Amino acid sequence: MIEAVDLTKAFGPFIAVRDVCVEVAEGEVLAFLGPNGAGKTTTVRMLGSILKPTKGYARIAGFDTVKEAKHVRHLIGLLTEFPGLYMRMKGLDYLQFFGELQGMPKNIIRSRSEALLQRFELWDARDLQIGNYSKGMKQKLTLVRAMLHDPQVLFLDEPTSAMDPHSAKLVRDAIANLRHEKRTIVLCTHNLNEAEQLADRIAIVRRGQIIANGTPLQLKQQLLGDPLMEIRLAEPLNGLVGHLQNKVNVIAHGDTWVRYTTPNPAQFNPLLLAELTRQETPVITLSEVPRSLEEVYLRIVESDKQIALSPEGAP
Repeated sequence: MIEAVDLTKAFGPFIAVRDVCVEVAEGEVLAFLGPNGAGKTTTVRMLGSILKPTKGYARIAGFDTVKEAKHVRHLIGLLTEFPGLYMRMKGLDYLQFFGELQGMPKNIIRSRSEALLQRFELWDARDLQIGNYSKGMKQKLTLVRAMLHDPQVLFLDEPTSAMDPHSAKLVRDAIANLRHEKRTIVLCTHNLNEAEQLADRIAIVRRGQIIANGTPLQLKQQLLGDPLMEIRLAEPLNGLVGHLQNKVNVIAHGDTWVRYTTPNPAQFNPLLLAELTRQETPVITLSEVPRSLEEVYLRIVESDKQIALSPEGAP
């Protein structure tokens, strides 16, 4: 649904985006992560037919973003970081205006507007001037505008940045529903938990380039190594740490717990439990310790090494 090849954007001598290559399938959610100024927004603006690339090309559903920009703009919904709201307009009139720009029939604009405003809890504010909306309400209204014409592709730049937890959950639920409806979504966010929750794939951008691209699990496996396991006992067991050090990589330990990594937990853990059972040692838990996307993100952006995954996701 989305294809970019060697996508590059220069502003004079400054190269904001360099040789970005990415594909996004129908119904897939791709999250762009990266520090401020990394080139995420510029990339999205090229994909959305707002900026012309200096080099390379992009296609949306087969349409070239430069040569067939009009078709692309009908296919996509775009929520930008600075959406340009018209503060004197009423919420419903604002949606009517943008629906007409998309060539939608008035009755469809009305029904879609009502459904979306109800979903995002803005219906009661439909006749208020947008200048009287809170920051979070304005953010939700611009998301409604992006979704109004039922686009096949959505580009969402920080969609929950100004929202309270309840409103942010409404938006995350809407994104999840759109994925189930086979909509394709590109999400730019600094919210790592949100990216991990919503995205099928993560593309980490640094200095205008994609330096890592894969599923959250693939990135964790490649960057963080073997799974981290933790065993907790009901009482101290002398010699447990020494026993484990001969077989696995012990990371940390206390009187009644040990954390370790092993390349073969499915093979090693049952043997460990069987041995502790024979010794009549009460085990409280043996489980994998969750590892966050934040660990992966920080390790990548703080490194100059570019990470590449095979199509299958293998290192």
